[in-house]
Amino acid sequence: MDITVRRAEAKDIDKVSKLLSEVLEIHAKLRSDIFISGTTKYTKEELTSIFQNDDTPVFVAVDNDEVVGYAFCVVKRQPFSTNMIDFKTLYIDDLCVDEECRGKHVGTILYKYVLNYAKEIGCYDVTLNVWEGNDNARAFYEKMGMFVKETQMEVILK
Repeated sequence: MDITVRRAEAKDIDKVSKLLSEVLEIHAKLRSDIFISGTTKYTKEELTSIFQNDDTPVFVAVDNDEVVGYAFCVVKRQPFSTNMIDFKTLYIDDLCVDEECRGKHVGTILYKYVLNYAKEIGCYDVTLNVWEGNDNARAFYEKMGMFVKETQMEVILK
């Protein structure tokens, strides 16, 4: 594999949509009370808008002009309140590698690209959320050097 990473373009929408479906199905298996199997996160129109917005950069990992992974990011400003230092964060909203390409370092290449991008635009940190039960994703991010910043907890009221 000869992986390069670049900003997502309109021509990538179909493949990115397929990968978004793969991620959705993982989440739907973990949390069928929240995620609806067989649905999509974004329409093609929404993806077009997201791809063009510098505050929501999407990067694709490409092998011979075939998209094999993506990272949806969001540039966020802190603080959440006046008692926090003002800083910029690059939040990874979604990162996926095609099922056929997992274990071939595509995720590592994509993740390192995102880290470099965050440094280039002056971010203090890179953050993301991992759903409980998605042990493979958590292990990957820990291997990349990430650690728990905060824990979100819930109680389900039925």
